[in-house]
Amino acid sequence: MANSEPTPQTLLLLDGHSLAYRAFFALPVENFSTTTGQHTNAVFGFTSMLVNVLREEKPTHVAVAFDRSEPTFRHTAYDEYKAGRAKTPDEFRPQVQLIGEMLDTLRIQHLSVAGFEADDLIATLATQASEQGMKVLIVTGDRDAFQLVDDNTTVLYPVKGVSVLARMDPAAVEAKYGVGPQRYRELAALVGESSDNLPGVPGVGPKTAAKWLTAYDGLDNLVARVDEIKGKAGESLREHLGSVLRNQQINKLDCDVPLEASPADLTIGDWQREEIQALLDTLEFRGELRERLFTTLGENVVEAEEGFAVDLTLPEPGALGDWLAEHGNSGRTGVAVQGRWGRGTGELSAVALAAGDGAAVHFDPAALTPEDESALAAWLADPAATKILHDAKGPLLAFAARGLTLAGITDTALASYLVAPDQRAYDLGEQVLRYLHRELREEAEESGQLSLDGGDEDSAAQELAVRAMAVVDLADALSGELERRGATRLLGEMELPLLDILAGMEQAGIAVDNDRLAGLSATLGGQAKEVEQGAFDAVGHEFNLGSPKQVQQVLFDELNLPKTKKTKTGYTTDSEALTTLLERDGHPVLERILRWREVAKLKSIVDSLIPLADDTGRIHTTFNQTVAATGRLSSTDPNVQNIPARTEEGRQIREAFTVGAGYECLLTADYSQIELRIMAHLSGDRALIEAFESGADFHTITAAKVFSVEPESVTTELRSKIKAMNYGLAYGLSEFGLAGQLRISPGEAKQLKEEYFEVFGGIRDYLASVVVVARRDGYTETILGRRRYLPDLNSDNRQRREMAERMALNAPIQGSAADIIKVAMIKVDAALRASGLSSRMLLQVHDELIFEVSPGELEPLQALVRKEMEAAYALTAPLEVSMGHGRSWYDAAH
Repeated sequence: MANSEPTPQTLLLLDGHSLAYRAFFALPVENFSTTTGQHTNAVFGFTSMLVNVLREEKPTHVAVAFDRSEPTFRHTAYDEYKAGRAKTPDEFRPQVQLIGEMLDTLRIQHLSVAGFEADDLIATLATQASEQGMKVLIVTGDRDAFQLVDDNTTVLYPVKGVSVLARMDPAAVEAKYGVGPQRYRELAALVGESSDNLPGVPGVGPKTAAKWLTAYDGLDNLVARVDEIKGKAGESLREHLGSVLRNQQINKLDCDVPLEASPADLTIGDWQREEIQALLDTLEFRGELRERLFTTLGENVVEAEEGFAVDLTLPEPGALGDWLAEHGNSGRTGVAVQGRWGRGTGELSAVALAAGDGAAVHFDPAALTPEDESALAAWLADPAATKILHDAKGPLLAFAARGLTLAGITDTALASYLVAPDQRAYDLGEQVLRYLHRELREEAEESGQLSLDGGDEDSAAQELAVRAMAVVDLADALSGELERRGATRLLGEMELPLLDILAGMEQAGIAVDNDRLAGLSATLGGQAKEVEQGAFDAVGHEFNLGSPKQVQQVLFDELNLPKTKKTKTGYTTDSEALTTLLERDGHPVLERILRWREVAKLKSIVDSLIPLADDTGRIHTTFNQTVAATGRLSSTDPNVQNIPARTEEGRQIREAFTVGAGYECLLTADYSQIELRIMAHLSGDRALIEAFESGADFHTITAAKVFSVEPESVTTELRSKIKAMNYGLAYGLSEFGLAGQLRISPGEAKQLKEEYFEVFGGIRDYLASVVVVARRDGYTETILGRRRYLPDLNSDNRQRREMAERMALNAPIQGSAADIIKVAMIKVDAALRASGLSSRMLLQVHDELIFEVSPGELEPLQALVRKEMEAAYALTAPLEVSMGHGRSWYDAAH
């Protein structure tokens, strides 16, 4: 056999600052930030680019070089080196540190040396690697690296953000610039480099420079024969020859930087999936990038330890009952299903069950014999037989559609959420990798063959059985985590009981009047056109009110209105900025733009609702238990919590949600000022508790206390200020945020806060203690023990730390309100079942519950709901419930 040459190793070198800066300007900074306020566009762009290059190039060695803040030998040689560069954006600086954290987590080395630029480190490593027979890839946005290109070294140069990289080998450099890489530094000396503040020869571009260097065989010969150059270009070259020679010296990359690491040391280390997951969660990176990252790392570095062994049975007709009798009651059983659910329907196409002993079974529910279906129904309904599912609500709906009831269930998605509530997704595959270091695949037998070999159908059965087996092992792993974080009772007594309730609410849906929605859409469309025409009249021509770029052009270029906050895409035109501008300038087009946005948003909400109604005229939202870190429920398709209640048009949308056929009316019940009552309870502030005990308007009483006036002397303005303060403190509002909300100066906001705390000192002391305790413990806790972990409380990044502090102030109050409404839903549901009433709960929207009332049941339902909601938790300032009823959600307002 002929000997084959070994594949050479490949060293990938990246210019950290250059690429991070390009990523920052390639992605809108306003679209990438965490809930703590940390901007992440540069981190996201850099990481995405890194993943792409790792995947496509498959290097064996990797390093990232960064610049340092200390001056280099180039600054010594030329005082004006890089002078005049625009100030580095404040949003960019902290992201360089985060990129370093990302590289540390990925076990990719990053290097910097005082007195040298990243290019010099790259030049040193590239030279060493090339001499050692390695292939070298350099990713940089600095063209100086082109002088390093040779047969072993290629530069990947960004030509569009950091997503498109041009492959610059020797032929590509020569094709682009007319000279080979060995002459590029000389060409750059003649042409200059504006980004480095190195002026070239005026009037001399790359084509002229390349022509000279080719004709005279390099810069040294050109300088020696400079008098031969004719015309104005020759005069200009002679006049600026000193600058050219200086540029040539400064452009030279140092290939002998003292480094602790050699190319051979730059392999990727043994990364830990949990660490990467935790950082991605902190940065709130999810979806496609996360998947790409782990896929790429898995291909290039390490795989999960193992998959899952299953002993899969495809039972003969009538044999399912025997399998359930042998395996279904031996402990906990995993349940995985295939099918469709949502919008009030459910459909099962396949089910797999897996027991802790490794036995698994797969079947089509539609193909079961009556005996098998009876055995399955009895087993599913048996609370003593524990069934484990991942994200169980959908399967619950699908089983219910077949008339099957599930009891004794647990849910590993909910358990994962309680353990780590700040994650943005709880996919089964990710959780299995996170907690078990395993993949959703079947382990091969010793022979290397899988247990079944029946083609695609058997492969699908095996895949579903693996998922069923995975949730069994995942539940065991999460059990200890739940116990350690004090969340076992929350899962068993709150989140799991709520599953059935939410599934029932989704199945029921709520009736809508589509004719009314269509009419409202037409009305809003007409209003939008009218407001739009008013905007055109105000400026004298048409423009696109929905285009930020065109709005910027009209406001700041044509009308020369005062500039707002500068962003990458111009001056901001968000609603807050335009509202402030309207108060200052009063130009009528501002009012028209703001009104058009309001109407357009309402119309989009209405238009999104119309196609969601089913054949019976009901809309079925989907409630989400694992989205909000505070514990609050959210909803999608539609987001019923996004339907406005404060504007007249918003209330008209609620008028289209109506009582359904066979029912008498809708009943709404919500907690009165629940966040403030929780704050009074947690703080123990006597003055605040007394304000509630007075029975008078809460905000008026607190305003009277703060401003030392009688309640009847409290003006609307004073009440509004204190109302903002009351709720602002519950939401962790800063003085700056309060100032913006009240349209007052930060100084006035600070004074108002000080006056408030003079009266309510208990609140001040409580809020101060919350942050201290959370920083010590690493988490906040609600009155029912729901924790939120806030590692950024100890961050050395001020912006992240301050946002985490505001979240620490907000989480116990918001989370306690979320817990209480969930307890109320469970208590109301249990009471309804026991009462014999046929009325039903339809929606939960913030602190409000909405019911559909059967004929003759309004009074008993009101009494039942009030009793159970007010008994959900005993606060020092007791819970109070407000109610209303009517034919529509609008009519039922109170």
